[in-house]
Order: sequence, then structure tokens, then C-alpha cells
Amino acid sequence: MLTLNLPQSSTSPFRVLCLGAHSDDIEIGCGGTILRLLGSHPNCEISWVVLSSNKEREREARDSAERFLVNAKAKEIIVEHFRDGFFPFDGPKIKEFFEGLKRVSPDMILTHRGKDAHQDHRQVAELTWNTFRDHFILEYEIPKYDGDLGQPSVFVPLESDLCQKKVSNLMDAFQTQRPKRWFTKDTFLSLMRLRGMECNAPSGYAEAFYCRKLTL
Repeated sequence: MLTLNLPQSSTSPFRVLCLGAHSDDIEIGCGGTILRLLGSHPNCEISWVVLSSNKEREREARDSAERFLVNAKAKEIIVEHFRDGFFPFDGPKIKEFFEGLKRVSPDMILTHRGKDAHQDHRQVAELTWNTFRDHFILEYEIPKYDGDLGQPSVFVPLESDLCQKKVSNLMDAFQTQRPKRWFTKDTFLSLMRLRGMECNAPSGYAEAFYCRKLTL
């Protein structure tokens, strides 16, 4: 299996733009990868963008982002209030917001999968590619009732302690989601265990992504 390492520099920042339709999407889809990046790249600057929330969910989103980004060299946490479930119908307003994100000039973008079954997720993925046309984009996955998991091609092996930290942060930060039957430690650990098996990760755990274009 081919392994690629991100460039490391003692002077230049590595800018990452994380995009999530809802308050817990980034953490579920790529929280472990972010923790690993921050542990191995001390010059990471993170822009963390959540597009849909209400007052309580915004509080949770900001609390969670702070937990995950404690080791970031610089961080920007943005929580918007676009209507949950209506992203395709609010497309022009959300597109206008995305245009403003060009100022970030990221080296890497972590966003939703284009074939996600949730309409809000698909809209974010579409606007990501529409707005950032010459960037390194990885699409993360979110487990859900729809059963839309696919065959990812990019894997980030994770040590078991990072997986446990990711899951603990999720469970502690998002109390409003705890009553949902799918929002459990087992759900999140099981998916990382499956992806870890698929990429033969030494720890047995990994997060997986979809990459449409990559230049070597």
C-alpha cells in the first residue's frame, strides 16, 4: 500500500479548512485525523466551519472544536445558522458564504462526501468543489441510517489512544445527541476498526476518505 507523507516545515504554516454541515459532522468524519495532524505538525492552522446550528448546538459545536483544536498553532471557529435539512434550497446564500472562505487559502480541505445520502452533506461537498477548484480535498464519511457507506481509497491510520480521545470528546461535547440510538461509542469505534482492517493499520484503527483528484 502506497504511503504519502504531508510536507513538514519549521517555518511555514499548514492550513487546514474543515467543513461540516452540522455541529458534530467534522468530529465524526475526521476528528481522529485532525488530532493526528495536530500531534505531528506543530504549525497547523485550522479553520473550523459549521454551517447549521441553533443556540444549544452552537454551544456544543464551539465546545467540541476547542477540545479538538487545543494544540493548533492558530484556530478559527465559525458557526453559522443555515436551516438544517434545507441546504439545497438555500444554495445561493450558502454559496455566497463559501465565496468568503476563499480568504483561508487552505493547503488541505476536509469536507463531506459527494455521494452522501444526506442532502445537506451533498450540498456542502458540491460547494466545496465549486469554490475550491485547485486544492487538496478529502471527503470524509458519516455513518447513518441510510446505509450509504462506500469504498474509500484514502486511509489515515490512527493510534488507539487517538480513537479513544476522539470518541470521548464526541460523547462529552454533544449531550443533545446522546439519546439517539446511533450516537454511541461502539458506532464510532466500529467504523474506525473496519477502516483500520481495510488498510492494515498497525493499531487496527483508521479513518477513511474519498479523493477525486490527486497530483503526485
